[in-house]
Amino acid sequence: MCKMLLSINPEHVENILSGKKRFEFRKVRCRKDVNTIVIYSTSPVMRVVAEASIENVIEDDVGEVWRLTEAYAGISKKFFLQYYKGKEKAVAYKLGAVVRYAEPKILGDIGISRPPQSFCYLTATT
Repeated sequence: MCKMLLSINPEHVENILSGKKRFEFRKVRCRKDVNTIVIYSTSPVMRVVAEASIENVIEDDVGEVWRLTEAYAGISKKFFLQYYKGKEKAVAYKLGAVVRYAEPKILGDIGISRPPQSFCYLTATT
């Protein structure tokens, strides 16, 4: 098992930390052995602020993924559909326990020089 670093908008990060958003949506699924998402809050925060375990991964057509996740999507249906415009499949990572770091980290603290466009895998030491 390994971790992946995701760049996430600060508004969505706050919704994850508050429990309002229990799914993280992506257009592409990462490899199957990832069990933890490390959360990088994008500008203006620009810090690694938390990590979340992955309970499950839902990969299906866009409408079905929305049906299964809408109660805790933390985003509007309009935003969801715009994000997946032109796509047939959607991926939703169901988040488990979320741990906010006492001290947010800069990317260099975890051996990363720049935020990932989508995601990047982290080594066992991070």
